[in-house]
Amino acid sequence: MRLKLYQVDAFTNQLFKGNPAAVCPLENWLDESLMQRIAMENNLAETAFFVRRPDSIYDIRWFTPTVEVDLCGHATLASAFVLFSQEGYEHDLIHFFSPRSGDLIVSKQDDFLSMNFPADIYSPVGDPEQFSEAIGLVPKEVYKGKTDYMLVFEHEEQIRNAIPNLTWIAQLKARGLIITAKGKKVDFVSRFFGPQAGVHEDPVTGSAHTTLTPYWANQLKKEELTAMQLSARSGFLRCKHLDDRVEIQGQACLYLVGNIQIG
Repeated sequence: MRLKLYQVDAFTNQLFKGNPAAVCPLENWLDESLMQRIAMENNLAETAFFVRRPDSIYDIRWFTPTVEVDLCGHATLASAFVLFSQEGYEHDLIHFFSPRSGDLIVSKQDDFLSMNFPADIYSPVGDPEQFSEAIGLVPKEVYKGKTDYMLVFEHEEQIRNAIPNLTWIAQLKARGLIITAKGKKVDFVSRFFGPQAGVHEDPVTGSAHTTLTPYWANQLKKEELTAMQLSARSGFLRCKHLDDRVEIQGQACLYLVGNIQIG
């Protein structure tokens, strides 16, 4: 069996920046254990698999090297980029469906791709001091969303210079940990750590912005926001809060086209 494989740098317009994702278009679903092994072999934060239905909706799933995840923004962006630029998709809007996260719409907007995701529902967690070991600083506020904890700090430098305690973070009952602060040149900055999902630090995390966007929209009293994820690779996002939905925009560029040979 021979499968197509693409590698795309998402949330950037420069190679070797943003977040690399593998994208594997399928005619029919593979066995789940095989998709997990492919993701492990790719050894990227996420590998996306999608299958086109007869109604032209694309079912999509995402795997880290160790687990399947509920939602992955950068691999969804990469999948849309592959469809638009490599797979001959002729329309300006792609309808993805995830069995874990529902409908996910991606559209072209100039040289940006725009994703429409459900906004996260998060709630405050008491006693921020109990999270001081995460990066060696006491956060101003702590929230728990559907899959992640979010720690809010005062200054961008705290986010940029943070040294995560990955052993401590891995013990959280969550997919991972977001740290964030108001930005200097953008509205807000963040980083994301997910050792329990096999990703020590994710370069750019689209799904985390379903939590970050409603929080900062409320704090800054703005519907449209700009964001930077301050990983070593870095990435730029444009975000829009739409009540119970979030629009996340980013660019992407192609790094690799190949084939997987199985059997």
